[in-house]
Amino acid sequence: MRIAVAGGTGTVGRLVVEHARREGHDAVVLSRAAGVDLRDAQAVRRALRGADAVVDAASTATTSGPRATEFFTATSKILLAAAEQESVPHVVLLSIVGIDRNPNGYYAGKVAQEALYEDAPVPWTILRATQFHEFAGQVAAQASLGPLQLAPRARVQPIAAAEVAARLVELAAAGAQGRARDIAGPHEERLERMIRAWVRRHGARRPVVPLNVPGAQMRGLRRGLALPGAQASLIGPTFDEWLTALG
Repeated sequence: MRIAVAGGTGTVGRLVVEHARREGHDAVVLSRAAGVDLRDAQAVRRALRGADAVVDAASTATTSGPRATEFFTATSKILLAAAEQESVPHVVLLSIVGIDRNPNGYYAGKVAQEALYEDAPVPWTILRATQFHEFAGQVAAQASLGPLQLAPRARVQPIAAAEVAARLVELAAAGAQGRARDIAGPHEERLERMIRAWVRRHGARRPVVPLNVPGAQMRGLRRGLALPGAQASLIGPTFDEWLTALG
């Protein structure tokens, strides 16, 4: 089948493309890096022509609630309209566990995006996943102060991005389900411990300083609002297993 992947060059999107192609699907990449701006309605419509499903794994590099909401609202409206116009039978959205319990910052944008999908005229599936194992490295890269490595405190239950990608391809091929079962990693972790393990794994010996990052979204993460519920599917590997397997 032909699967169009919005955000197909991002952390999860590129893995969706790779997994889809390994499974024998024709994967079409929608991203500015691939020549398709998600804000360009005509370019998006052309990219969706002949698609059997769309996987929306697009993201934006902001922690601002208004900016995230504007991005996800604008791009989702264009993507869903194009899917309707091109008679795409199924759209799949990747979302985040706990955003309705912690609708702040980036998560506010995802809440708005989910609402658009739930009202879409195209049959839809929404998959919520917890933070990725890769999250530790992303945060570490942005949280340094001189010789210090800062490590924001948070309670998370991370999952490998490759496992999320595989589930998205499976859902795309299966047909619309509405809200799919949430997925998460095997057990709870502390983000600050993950960051320490990440920087040590990559040879850094600078001091790692845990801290409470201000803001409602980070307060929610420290309270465990992004942890999965009892009905979530728990999928390995653990963070330590994943880190070791990087070689």
